[in-house]
Amino acid sequence: MSSLKGLFNPRWPAAALFDLDGTLVDSAPDLAAAVDDMLTKLGRSPAGLANVRNWVGNGASVLVRRALAGKTDWEPASPKDDALHPDALGIFYQSYAELNGQNAVVFDGVFECLEHLKANGCRMAVVTNKPDQFVGPLLEQTGLAPYFDLFVGGDTLAVKKPDPAPLLHAMEKLGSTIGTTVMVGDSAADVNAALKAGMPCVAVRYGYNFGASIDSLGADAVVDSLTELL
Repeated sequence: MSSLKGLFNPRWPAAALFDLDGTLVDSAPDLAAAVDDMLTKLGRSPAGLANVRNWVGNGASVLVRRALAGKTDWEPASPKDDALHPDALGIFYQSYAELNGQNAVVFDGVFECLEHLKANGCRMAVVTNKPDQFVGPLLEQTGLAPYFDLFVGGDTLAVKKPDPAPLLHAMEKLGSTIGTTVMVGDSAADVNAALKAGMPCVAVRYGYNFGASIDSLGADAVVDSLTELL
């Protein structure tokens, strides 16, 4: 599809849901810094930015579990890592909060896309697995907050993506419907949540998809920049 309008011919979508990390914002540098600080304080070797990029997408708790295990596929956790997890998560939260999004950068094309959608009367929400306490500050820090009517974070409901419930919750709050709402994300969690919800989905190639290609996951459109949707 060459544009979002093409997904909703003959008009633009009534609502658009956006993932945050890896879709709107490159937050991996801050996440990696917090992970490495946590690992160092636990007497372990830093993971580094490249590894952390491949571990983002399922929320902070899973990110910390992956960091403790040193790999994406952390399950089942070792008894030692399982015992360490609560303290490790606390250290990570403190370190990430202190960074306050200072190294986060909005991806090219994001502002252009959001401006265009806003001008066409599209209501927008962020649907992310990021803990609620970090979502609002990051949106403010990056200048994205004015575009969104609400956000659904990783703690807003009892479940996270790839469960479809966060998408359906945001859609309901925006007063939209399945056929007039689109999910835009960068990972299998986003695409699978949209598919389970029966909702059109756009995937971006530049984000964090656990190091795998996103092209074959079943999204309605796959793009290299959000400007391709205009």
